[in-house]
Amino acid sequence: MISVKNLTLTFGTRVLFDEVNVQFTQGNCYGVIGANGAGKSTFLKIISGEVEYSKGSVEITPGERMAVLKQDHFQFDEFTVLNTVLMGHEELWKVSKEREEIYSKADFSEEDGMRAGELEEAFGEMGGYEAESEAANLLSSLGVAEKFHQTLMKDVPGNLKVRVLLAQALFGNPDILLLDEPTNGLDLETINWLENFLADYPNIVLVVSHDRHFLDSVCTHVADVDRKKVKVYTGNYTFWYESSQLMARQIADKNKKVEEKRQAMMDFIARFSANASKSRQATSRKKALEKLKIEDIEPSHRKYPGIIFQMQREPGNQILTVKDLSKSVDGRTLFDNVNFTIEKNDKIAFISQDPLAVTHFFEIINDKEDADKGSYEWGVTITKAYLPFENTYLFGEEMNLMDWLRQYVPDYVTDVDEPFLRGFLGKMLFSGEEVFKKTSVLSGGEKVRCVLSKMMLQNPNCIILDQPTNHLDLESIQAFNEQCVTYKGIVLLSSHDQTFMQTVANRVIELTPNGIIDRLTTVEEYFADEKVKALRDEKYGVEAGV
Repeated sequence: MISVKNLTLTFGTRVLFDEVNVQFTQGNCYGVIGANGAGKSTFLKIISGEVEYSKGSVEITPGERMAVLKQDHFQFDEFTVLNTVLMGHEELWKVSKEREEIYSKADFSEEDGMRAGELEEAFGEMGGYEAESEAANLLSSLGVAEKFHQTLMKDVPGNLKVRVLLAQALFGNPDILLLDEPTNGLDLETINWLENFLADYPNIVLVVSHDRHFLDSVCTHVADVDRKKVKVYTGNYTFWYESSQLMARQIADKNKKVEEKRQAMMDFIARFSANASKSRQATSRKKALEKLKIEDIEPSHRKYPGIIFQMQREPGNQILTVKDLSKSVDGRTLFDNVNFTIEKNDKIAFISQDPLAVTHFFEIINDKEDADKGSYEWGVTITKAYLPFENTYLFGEEMNLMDWLRQYVPDYVTDVDEPFLRGFLGKMLFSGEEVFKKTSVLSGGEKVRCVLSKMMLQNPNCIILDQPTNHLDLESIQAFNEQCVTYKGIVLLSSHDQTFMQTVANRVIELTPNGIIDRLTTVEEYFADEKVKALRDEKYGVEAGV
């Protein structure tokens, strides 16, 4: 168990946490949520002992082992991949090294023999004899092929280092597991494996993530970091969001009687509790929800941006036609022989085992780079708005946000005064003097919100989104997702946020080195289809991937 009592953390005059009291208990997975800058990652670092707090206490049940997902990708450069994973169990690694040192002695003494016996006993009790095979299995499950297991970390591709460090944290089933953005750098299939692993995990898990599908799949509780406090709520992220929104509406509806409001909340809890039985964590979550009291639910204090795409004109019958499009980078084929036509009402999820493939494809159809061969043609009625994976080029010249946005106002708009520009920036939560902030000091999330303001200005009937949830907090992601669901235009989308993809897309196109796979289906149905699995193996080759 983790017990946090009267925890306070200050940085100069800024108070990040004030008298926080919370407990985390065995068998539960807690999704740590909060706005950007609220202190989610810092809270995990306090629990792990990496950050010292100003006053209060953090108590952990004696003898319990804690593991933390490391963020430093260079810390283990001189160790092999397999040994990096084994080092996740610090005590086992320490015993293993001492054991090796004793056995390597030329003058082995009686005292050494006695110590070796003690170490062998400890090594066996900690599962040392099976450790290497378990670590290897864990790596393979996370998509790190066996050929890399004896490779030094410094020689491993960057996208694999994330997976190795995740394997390190998971290794040996620690009593307490702290994970900060564990799905970063993982493909959908590996994320699904991790979801299944954590859904069955018997110990305490605290996880920070902006992936709502992941939070819904693994969490029994939500730890909300807000207004310098941390409060734990029963249920996963969707339950917290929907119940807090319902409670806010109930409070705002002054005409509805108290008993009617209470019954509405009870009905909502009952419906969600029934749905929880379908979850991979059905038993623990359903029991927790059944014990929930309505008084435990509070409205959220979050601010949600107003993301609204309004089409200036309806798209015609011709949207986009792609013929024989191909692209290679550094001798590696990203996609080849791409042929398809987009129809009205299409909302397409673009995927690939190579994440560069979709980004380069989107750059090509937005005239940002050239294909190796092939062609594409947009319909004359189409007005595009593009959210690129890398947006730095849009902020090359230093100016304030008002002037930055003004340069993207369409020619047909004649009345471009300050209230007009403030309206678009205000929807993205830039208010007051913030509209005069310089582009050079913007955070990653602020830059994305600026690009969204630019996109809304364009009144598009087709939006192209490459990893739209990157840098955004959960509130912005939720608002963005809901707008894309209700948007009447065309959506071309690539995202690691499975909820975003699942709720928006009605068609899936997978780009491969050997053509495409194109299906009218949802993302979940696509990955569950056995015929698609066989076709993917054929397109990539069974050995493809890592």
